[in-house]
Amino acid sequence: MPTDDKIASVRTVPVLAPLPRPLLNASGLIEKFPLVLIAVETSGGVIGRAYAHMYFPELLPALESTIQGLAKMVAGRPLAPRDIYTFLMRRLRLLGAKNMLGAALGGLDMALWDAYARLRNEPLARTLGAEPRPLRAYYSVGMYNVEQLPGLVDETLSQGFTGLKIKLGFPTLAEDLAVVRAARRGLGERCALMVDFNQCLSPAEGLSRCRALDDEGLVWIEEPVLADDFRACAAIAAACKTPIQIGENFQGPPDMRAAIAAGAMDYVMPDPQFIWGVSGWLEAAALARSAGIEMSSHVHVEVSSHLLCATPTAHWLEHMDVFAGLRKEPYPLKEGMLVPPTRPGIGLEWDEALVARHRLA
Repeated sequence: MPTDDKIASVRTVPVLAPLPRPLLNASGLIEKFPLVLIAVETSGGVIGRAYAHMYFPELLPALESTIQGLAKMVAGRPLAPRDIYTFLMRRLRLLGAKNMLGAALGGLDMALWDAYARLRNEPLARTLGAEPRPLRAYYSVGMYNVEQLPGLVDETLSQGFTGLKIKLGFPTLAEDLAVVRAARRGLGERCALMVDFNQCLSPAEGLSRCRALDDEGLVWIEEPVLADDFRACAAIAAACKTPIQIGENFQGPPDMRAAIAAGAMDYVMPDPQFIWGVSGWLEAAALARSAGIEMSSHVHVEVSSHLLCATPTAHWLEHMDVFAGLRKEPYPLKEGMLVPPTRPGIGLEWDEALVARHRLA
């Protein structure tokens, strides 16, 4: 196996990925998913692929520019993802690796690990010391009203999912309860149910609504209040029987460490991008194991399927497949489980014709 490959170039393409339907949540509507595709090429011709996301199309050029800035810092360095991660964390110390910079760091790190696993001709899970295995996957969708729920329930069960997560945050508690109860009736005992408020409640309203949902048979309640308000999260977690889930907005492992210290959650679900890529995820997985907290994923179906295989406290894989409309090969679900592909790296290949069609103008 070659050991002298160096980072030769990093190509990026901003796209607005098509979605099966617009994604409505308590903060607004996402009609297409803004992504920056990242292709790291080494001196030996290996190409590692990943993507970073940015919820707002207006900020996609800034994310691409930030990734390219980081790429200049690592150009010519050996393809050693952990060494590059250590170098960048030291180099970025004065500014900090949060928000736009953290997203760029995470996206680039995932592409580097993909290249490294491809160089070794093995799936990423195996590069991380784990074997690809079936993972429980839940169907993650937006906000649905009561009238729309029967169709959603049929769609969920027909695809074989054993879990469904819906968005809440309607103007009133009564509306939230009506949606949850309609979903629970439709799913019966065949499928777990989770809910997500996307941080839309005040601490007082969050406590009130979460208590009201306590006897509705939910697996978890996600982000009822601002994601970085660990004190309010901890108060709600302590007061409610239903587990509280947060983590997708952690800006790197230090945020997760602080949240654990505050008792801010019962379950945790980092985003592979915002947790600073594969390298940051491995640190987060170690924190979760030490704290005894079950850990799920957020978006990024492809890389998450490998990362969860290497996560000692792996819980659920979120199946919000924002890249499906650009991907060459599917990540199929079998009996409610997703198994990462055994092709080299993350196994992610995009269709160049589709990318060209959906490229940000």
